[in-house]
This record gives sequence, C-alpha cells and structure tokens, in this order.
Amino acid sequence: MKDITIQDIATVANVSKSTVSRVLNNTAVVHPDKKKAVLQASARLGFEPNVVARSLAKGQSMTIGVQTQCIGSPFYDVISQGLVTGLGNTGYSPMFVNGQWESEKEVSAIRTLLGRRVDGLVVIGGVTPADELLEVCGTTPMVAVARNVLGRSEHSIFVDNVDGGYQATKHLIEHGHRKIAVVRGIDHHPDAIDRFKGCKKALAEANIELEPGLILSGDFSAESGVEAVNTLIHQKREFTAIFAANDMTAFGARLALHQHGKRVPEDVSIVGFDDQAEAAFMTPPLTTMRQPATEMGERAAKAILALIRDDSVESQPLTSTLQIRDSVARLT
Repeated sequence: MKDITIQDIATVANVSKSTVSRVLNNTAVVHPDKKKAVLQASARLGFEPNVVARSLAKGQSMTIGVQTQCIGSPFYDVISQGLVTGLGNTGYSPMFVNGQWESEKEVSAIRTLLGRRVDGLVVIGGVTPADELLEVCGTTPMVAVARNVLGRSEHSIFVDNVDGGYQATKHLIEHGHRKIAVVRGIDHHPDAIDRFKGCKKALAEANIELEPGLILSGDFSAESGVEAVNTLIHQKREFTAIFAANDMTAFGARLALHQHGKRVPEDVSIVGFDDQAEAAFMTPPLTTMRQPATEMGERAAKAILALIRDDSVESQPLTSTLQIRDSVARLT
C-alpha cells in the first residue's frame, strides 16, 4: 500500500502543502474550515503521522525509558500500570526493560534505554547503588520509584518501609504475640533492610528479644516463604506469628503451614507487605501493609514529565497503611 504524503492530503483537502503541515504539526493558527478539511482528508486517506520522524525533528524521542526491577512481579507491574495511565494522552510512550534483581543487569538495561535516546528515565525498584545509578543516568532526567535515591529525594517516589515494618510487627505484638518469626527479603535490597529495621524497632520497644533462630532469609518469593516455614518446623522452633517481607512470601508461608497441619490464624498468625490484589483472596484473607502502587506510578509519570520541562518536582515519602483482615488472631 502506498504511503500517504502531505501532497495527497493537500490535493484531497484542496489546500496548500504548507497548510497541511501547519495543521498536522499544530505550529500555527489555521482557518477552522481549512483545518477541518485537512483533518477530514487525513482520516479519509487513512493517514498515520510518522511520530518518530516528527519527534526527532524536534530533538525528542517522545519516549520514556522504564527500567523495572522485575517484569511479572505483581507489585512492580501495578506501579507500571499506574505509570502507563499517567502517560496517557501526553504524547509520550513508555519503553520497558527488565533489571532482573541484579545490579549489573539493571545498569545494562538503563544503558540500552539511553542508547535509544529516551527523553527521560523511570527506575522502578532496583538494587544498583544510588551513586552508580546517578552516574549512569548522567544528565538524562530520572525519577526513581519504590526506592529512595539519597541526594535526589526530590526525584524519588517511595514508601517509608521502616515505618511499614514497624506497624506490621506492632500489630502482631498488640495481639499478644512475642514469638514472632521474620522472613526477610533479599539481604542487600533496601526495602528488605528497612522493613527489618522497623520490625526490630517494634520488638525493642516491647522488650521482646530478637531470637536469631526466628530470623529466616528470603528473596521476596513464595518459595522462600515455604522454605522458611519448613526450616522453622524441622528445627522445632516455637513461634505464634510470622512477619513476611512481602505478600508473595506470606502466600508461600501460608501454604507450608497448611502442609504441616498448622491453622491460620488459630495456630500461627501472618502479616504480609504490599497488599497485592490476591492478598484479599487468600484463605484466610491476609492482613498486610498496603503500598499505594498505582499512585506511585501515576506520580512518577507526572514527575518525569515535569523534569523534562525543567519544572520543579516536590516529592514526599508515601505512607503504607495496615489492612486488617483475618490472618491475625489475638492470643488469650
């Protein structure tokens, strides 16, 4: 099929090529009748503007590079959906790459995006050290989501994970639990570190000793929740509750408890973190800390567009809120 040209549209609309150009590029005021004729002719001919050519002519790609920590992760995917919504009707399109939980792969993914001459970068999560991240991004506008890039907090959209870990653990303590097992996330991941800090703070305030045998390594996966509970059972550890680093870990822990004949919450209570969609449909529904993932993505879109325009950006840490459901029981 022949490509439609400006001359084709001008012929059908009975106007000059310059008039067609002004209408399509919105570069000058055109008489309403002529503008209507151009638009009708474009639609009739099925004209599709070459967005790439037009944007490069302006020195822009009209593309936002998005490096997400893990494509397929329920939490990060909700942030991505919020970002896509926030970019709607702006003329900008997102281009996604996967960091895969490894710093080297994250840096490589970002460099790939920069090689495509994106107008801005949105980094969702990630484990790359802040100084290295800033160095790689250079002069390209960047917004970090679900992490705090120290020294660039005005460009960071994140939840106070220390407070979230504190509130989750405090909820268990207020229900009489003192033997609380903790299934951590990835050891070097900022979210895992901060949530564990909050957990330790709540335990210390209640004068509850942090037992090394009740601290289990994890990696934010359901499998790590299963392995943690299996370890606790096989080592015959006494525990009445579990604080899981995220909901996926909590789901795995719930399954393993069931496999060992332990009831939730009658025998063991569980609190998760994230409040992903499936949390409300676990058996029983999971008590968890809700992160405003959609809002985080929408804020990221607004922030990166502002930075591209050289506008100022104000960002304050968001708050996670406790969603009380049925997975925590009060000890009598």
